[in-house]
Amino acid sequence: MASSNGYVVKRHLKTLRIASFAAWLLTLILLYISSLLPLFDSSPDIVLPRTTLRERLAYPLLRWDVFHFVHIAQEGYVYEHEWAFLHGIAAAMKYPASLLRILGLTETATGSLSTSDLLLSGALLSCLCGSTTTLYRLTLHLFGSPSVAYLAALLSLLPSSPATLRFSVYNEPFFTYLSYKGICATQDLVAATVFFTGAASLRSNGFMLSGFVVWQTVVEPILAGKRLSLRQTILAGLSLGLICSPFALHQYSAYKAFCFQDSQHSLWCSAAIPSVYGYVQAKYWNGGFLRYWSFAQLPNILLAAPILVLIFSFVYAHFKACVIPTLLRYPFISTSPLAIPLSMFSKPKESVFFTNSITPHIIHAFLMCCILLFAAHTQIALRLAASMPTTYWAAAWLMVDYPRLGKWWVIWSVVWGMVSVVLFSVFLPPA
Repeated sequence: MASSNGYVVKRHLKTLRIASFAAWLLTLILLYISSLLPLFDSSPDIVLPRTTLRERLAYPLLRWDVFHFVHIAQEGYVYEHEWAFLHGIAAAMKYPASLLRILGLTETATGSLSTSDLLLSGALLSCLCGSTTTLYRLTLHLFGSPSVAYLAALLSLLPSSPATLRFSVYNEPFFTYLSYKGICATQDLVAATVFFTGAASLRSNGFMLSGFVVWQTVVEPILAGKRLSLRQTILAGLSLGLICSPFALHQYSAYKAFCFQDSQHSLWCSAAIPSVYGYVQAKYWNGGFLRYWSFAQLPNILLAAPILVLIFSFVYAHFKACVIPTLLRYPFISTSPLAIPLSMFSKPKESVFFTNSITPHIIHAFLMCCILLFAAHTQIALRLAASMPTTYWAAAWLMVDYPRLGKWWVIWSVVWGMVSVVLFSVFLPPA
């Protein structure tokens, strides 16, 4: 039986690698074909005139936030609004390009790296960040079912933002890959910390990945009735500090640049908790609690609705089937006058998707979706969803338990995925 499962797993992984390459190739072809269409914004034509082969190859990659990433990689943080972005993505372009320069493979031999060199180097590195097989192994470990793992991994080949996940020089391919690798390595605290710290250097919300380490080292032992050792507590604290360090160091660098000068300080310097990130997000992107909730932004919120509704529905189903019944089994809760009858939350035995092993993922996805819905540009959920395995577990749950809705989910994923590549290529929202 074990050998049979081993054969099935190998066959699944081989198929997934082939399918991943096919999905990447189709995205690449569609991206370059649609880049021949007229642009809504002519900025790429100004920065990359397409006079050389490198510029023509890099041209479809220069869209939206990539302008900021390239400038940071070339010149560092020059403008105030650039402090909204951590240094990780600039490093993902700059260091590979610098290595290629040493090998004599770049367009410029001295001075600042060219825009095309940075874009192509970053795109080449992003192509190596395939997370499909990692998701398969993670799902197999948590659910114990090769068929569920295979289905979830196949569904991950239909992301809601293929251009930013598969080829463009965005945070998403690197953040998703490092997040998945860290989650898979939670049994190895050192490896998990390294991967999560790398992910946290790319996105400000990456520090939330530290929750998986805390769950593994602190919460699970407590729930199992074990006593925490001093060593465990210290290691968990060190890991937590390292994962949060990229964001903290980013804030400190900004504070040193803006607030230590003799001239008039920036407004955020005198705040009780000075944060350049919060200040820049509010000033330049209107970020903040419910600030994005306006009639003008309703289309963007609706675009993200399929992803958010799917995840919130799965979170609700999981809490009802797993979390609440588990909590009600604890004596200090079950004996409370306000206790809810356990019969109201009976777990469906026929569904493999309701397992306590994914509870930390459910909590993480719920918090992330709340932030995206209430305090961010909600449409970025289309990009960030791929970094949460819960997205594809929820999609697989829909396919198995609600086949009709699952069919519509696949249709939406295919159609919207293709449309989003074209929109990205011609410089149209959602970004």
